[in-house]
Amino acid sequence: RRSRPTANCYSALMTAARTEILVIDDEPQIHRFLSPALDAAGYDARRADSGQEGLRAIALWSPDAVVLDLGLPDMDGKDVLIRAREFYAGPIIILSARDREAEKITALDLGANDYVEKPFGVGELLARLRVNLRQTAARPEITAPVVAGDVTIDLDRRLVSRGGQPVRLTPKEYDVLARLARDPGKVIGHRDLLVAVWGAAHADDTQYLRVVIGQLRQKLEIDPAQPTLILTEPAIGYRLTA
Repeated sequence: RRSRPTANCYSALMTAARTEILVIDDEPQIHRFLSPALDAAGYDARRADSGQEGLRAIALWSPDAVVLDLGLPDMDGKDVLIRAREFYAGPIIILSARDREAEKITALDLGANDYVEKPFGVGELLARLRVNLRQTAARPEITAPVVAGDVTIDLDRRLVSRGGQPVRLTPKEYDVLARLARDPGKVIGHRDLLVAVWGAAHADDTQYLRVVIGQLRQKLEIDPAQPTLILTEPAIGYRLTA
């Protein structure tokens, strides 16, 4: 006979159902007012006070979203962002007192989903969290990794391996490879790739693409001078053999 769940089981199920938000910030006052606000909004707030602690927490808990400060005591938040993007695909919202436009552009280019300046309103941060969580939920699920030769591309988890060993890619290298992997065997035009990865303002900057394709071949091809995985279609674009 099937046993009834206990009260503790119900409590655990309710806790597990809550959306987890990891806040990586070394300022105690940020956690003091942000944790109750997240809890009141229906989120399960988790805390990390340094970059290394934050990376361990992301790997351990795989939170639904991350709020990341750039000014951490042990490492720059941008370095945390770069390393997190090697294995974490969820929303990352930057929370920082650095208000220079160049800082925002760099963080977004490195893979951040949004940028909120300190001091900030809790309502604005919660609204940005809701938007990014909705966008993540709306993305179609990837059921199987893409395999090209001995290279495996897991689009769901943003992981790339060659011969079973992980390959470290920059955000731009990964974005180009991912665009090719979404249509394996199909030629993707220069303009399509440039707009998808760098934006419409760089639709004609083919030198950006040549550099990144060359870097990908160095990391993924057996012989980069004679590529068999990422092929060039002259004057048109590139395709991934699969």
